[in-house]
Amino acid sequence: MNKLKYLIVILLAITLNSCGAYNFTGTGKIDAKTFQVNYFQNNSPLVQPGIERTFTLKLQDIIQNQSNLNLVRTNGDLTYEGEITNYTITPMAATADLTAAQNRLSVIINVRYTNKNKETDNFEKAFSFYFDYPGDQQLIGSSLTSALDVIFERITQDIFNESLAKW
Repeated sequence: MNKLKYLIVILLAITLNSCGAYNFTGTGKIDAKTFQVNYFQNNSPLVQPGIERTFTLKLQDIIQNQSNLNLVRTNGDLTYEGEITNYTITPMAATADLTAAQNRLSVIINVRYTNKNKETDNFEKAFSFYFDYPGDQQLIGSSLTSALDVIFERITQDIFNESLAKW
């Protein structure tokens, strides 16, 4: 019976030890305390006013919510910067009378990530996502806001995963 107790204690110790660096956001040990997100300019040929501010704030929010890093205005250990390089609406399907049955809003954002403490993590990469909607609908007001929410949620999560979660 004593041997069984020792075996259980050893197995429990091994199991708990393997989960030591895990957290629920998927990030490992982050070698930084602060981050900054510089304003993302809108350099797209088709300009939708205000999306650059919305994206910048959403990227700040996801990093604050999914990590223990502190947001700073300057001299952050981690720096996110870049620009919106493409904002396009393209027809995806046509009807018999040659009108669009479905359209796609696509956004591409170029991101430069810099880690002062671990330069091997630095990258520059384009992130993109899209939102499909019916051809008889116009993306204005709340429908545009909803579409951009879907796109920016995916892009910001991809940026977070690439820079901090290492997925």
